[in-house]
Amino acid sequence: MDENVVEITNANPSFFVNGDYGDEQIQILEGLEAVRMRPSMYIGSTSARGLHHIVYEIVDNSIDEALAGRCDTILITVNEDGSVTVEDNGSGIPIGMNEKLGIPTVEVVHTVLHAGGKFGGGAYTVSGGLHGVGASVVNALSEYMSVSVHRDGKVYQQRYERGIPVTKLEVIGDTDKHGTVTTFMPDSQIFETIDFDIDVLTTRHREMAFLNKGVTIVLTDMRMRMDDGEPLVRKFYYEGGIISFVKYLNKNKEELHPDPIYFEGLRESVNAEGAPEATMIEIAMQYNTSDAENIFSYANNIATTEGGTHLTGFKSAITKVFNDYARKYNVLRENDKNLSGDDVREGLTAVISVKLYAPQFEGQTKTKLGNSEVRGYVEQIINEKLAYFLEENPQISRMILDKCLLASRAREAARKARELTKRKSALESTQLPGKLADCTERDASLCEIFIVEGDSAGGSAKQGRDRKFQAILPLWGKMLNVEKARSDKVFDNEKLAPVVTALGAGIGVDFDVSRLRYHKVIVMADADVDGSHIRTLLLTFFFRYMRPLIQDGYVYIAQPPLYQIKRNKEELYAYTDDDLEQLREERGWKKEDISLQRYKGLGEMSSEQLWETTMNPDSRTILRVQMKDAFAADETFNMLMGEKVEPRKIFIQTNAKYVTNLDI
Repeated sequence: MDENVVEITNANPSFFVNGDYGDEQIQILEGLEAVRMRPSMYIGSTSARGLHHIVYEIVDNSIDEALAGRCDTILITVNEDGSVTVEDNGSGIPIGMNEKLGIPTVEVVHTVLHAGGKFGGGAYTVSGGLHGVGASVVNALSEYMSVSVHRDGKVYQQRYERGIPVTKLEVIGDTDKHGTVTTFMPDSQIFETIDFDIDVLTTRHREMAFLNKGVTIVLTDMRMRMDDGEPLVRKFYYEGGIISFVKYLNKNKEELHPDPIYFEGLRESVNAEGAPEATMIEIAMQYNTSDAENIFSYANNIATTEGGTHLTGFKSAITKVFNDYARKYNVLRENDKNLSGDDVREGLTAVISVKLYAPQFEGQTKTKLGNSEVRGYVEQIINEKLAYFLEENPQISRMILDKCLLASRAREAARKARELTKRKSALESTQLPGKLADCTERDASLCEIFIVEGDSAGGSAKQGRDRKFQAILPLWGKMLNVEKARSDKVFDNEKLAPVVTALGAGIGVDFDVSRLRYHKVIVMADADVDGSHIRTLLLTFFFRYMRPLIQDGYVYIAQPPLYQIKRNKEELYAYTDDDLEQLREERGWKKEDISLQRYKGLGEMSSEQLWETTMNPDSRTILRVQMKDAFAADETFNMLMGEKVEPRKIFIQTNAKYVTNLDI
């Protein structure tokens, strides 16, 4: 297999022993040494994901200043040397001496873990950085960091290298500004890459601007120059806040009603110590004509990707409110079943944002909100304000209810289609598709399936594969575009049924990734327009009806070569035009000295060539499909495969210049 994993079985315990274990083996890590030794404990990983996370940690400190009402502008700059500067117009980090440690507070914040203004004392009513490790962790993982504080008419500055102060805090000038400027260079000794992706930073900070209306975030990339020589600048400011967010999410969809429904509420309480607390809740929601449900929840600007009490309260409350309204006006009659939650949420785009003093997140990843009282707060606000909206806007209410009823009927038809398919042994029996050439291995973690475009390529793949762990499923003809089809049509589609059956994990709400028969699902299509279309159709299907496949990293894209190069008895392969040019330069080849074959399809390769270039785990390249951002992925699939033509046209016009291999 092609995973670089070493398994140790029946290991002798003495294998792991390296010297004695005594008092001298006990290590005490001073200061920020623990962070440098185990960085993934603090930022998740040292990959590109962890690299971008350290920017978020510094920016989140500025966002906390904005939440406290002391900041309205945040400037983020990726400098030409790859360092990052974050500047805000907040109050500036305190510069007085810390009585306990005998060093300036700004130095404490940057050199001591779990030190900050977010553990009580009234500096921050709401904060995303609960653990107080943000600035100190970034400092520890940076080759250098320079912090300038504009406060009380003076500019104070201190520099650190790999977490250690190399200068004292000193006054370097006068100022009439206030705020903090932080510049840091990620440490190449720590991170796998120190090259920031401007698009990743754009997605994150656009989201921050949506969630904090009235705050301006400016992202500048000094490494990239526009046609006029100026650096790339992206500015985010949304007076509408999450209303603008919902409009943005629905921009490639046909809205059912023109404006998002918005309501907010403040719930005040007293904590166990008798101190007053407040929870601010904002909800924006808008229906569109699609079948997809897109609900994004946040707590203190942190994306709660696993949901939590605020999302649970939202879902239960809107289902109740719509059913109550439908009963009141006889849209649902006495013998009719209630609308299900799925019916009510079909075609719904919503953003739920709660801001509270003491959020309880489940796990270090902060992906699920656990505060039990928040569910009740959200339910109260929706019961009051959504019910009032429906009463005051009967035309919109009826349009939404009609869509919910249509969803209910389609869901019932889909259920019947699913049951019929099950009875025909298309989903759950041991009967597999006739075109599937299965592997002999039964451990799913060792198995992979190639979903291949066309019978010709499928034949070559079947002959060239390793039968022990590689299965082949040929597809024929164009698949259904599930972005434009209702779910009952999807469940009954003859082109999709073999894929569902072969994978063995079900579909839609019945999908269970634990039943998956292969842990690598590899899409293998021609390197042309038709092949790209097949890949996009399959990925859209997986994203909409088998999303855990993508979320859990089971989907891959095969990379067949574009060229075969022969010179005398030597055969080489190039996967791109750049690869071809590089080979020519490395070998000093002249065009007349070589035989060059341009592959237009997988079917042009023999089974041996297909194995050697595309299927052999020891020599192939496959790309794992990852879903880094849920709403960005949804936007992309809807833009490429949805009903609206104009966004797709703009995308093609914008990106056509990047196409290097186009057969005309």
